[in-house]
Amino acid sequence: MSMLRKQVAEYVIKEKEKHYRLAFSYVKNVDDALDIVQESIYKAFSSIDSLKEPSHIKTWFYRIIVNTALDFLRKRKRLIIVDEVILTAYDSGTVDNYQDFDLQNALEDLPEKYRSVIILRYFEDFKIEEVAEILDRNVNTVKTQLYKALEMLRININDVD
Repeated sequence: MSMLRKQVAEYVIKEKEKHYRLAFSYVKNVDDALDIVQESIYKAFSSIDSLKEPSHIKTWFYRIIVNTALDFLRKRKRLIIVDEVILTAYDSGTVDNYQDFDLQNALEDLPEKYRSVIILRYFEDFKIEEVAEILDRNVNTVKTQLYKALEMLRININDVD
């Protein structure tokens, strides 16, 4: 095993709870989160050549997890749309309306690019520069998206009051 592969393996094992928590924050399901972490590990070892600097293992691997989770959500969204079309054909026409609000619901209402910035910055405690590296975005773009996301969350919270 090459030295780089060994470093990646040690990092993945050492930080496995954090990786799981990040995946779970996107998919909200234990089994799906575990699948995402497992698939991310596979992708990491398959594309280990893309890790140019061993000191960047953390941000490199987080980027893989985020992208894998987002890919999973996109696929699931396509399936849900198909399921909703089928279910609507059998629907009685009544709709349950609940005024249920919490931070999780507000985060889920955010567009994907804003949700990722909030999760990485405030839930995973990354610096803005690290968030930019993980998401492959400009630092100023991340700052702008963070500001916009916080503004959107404030509006959602105020609408509930």
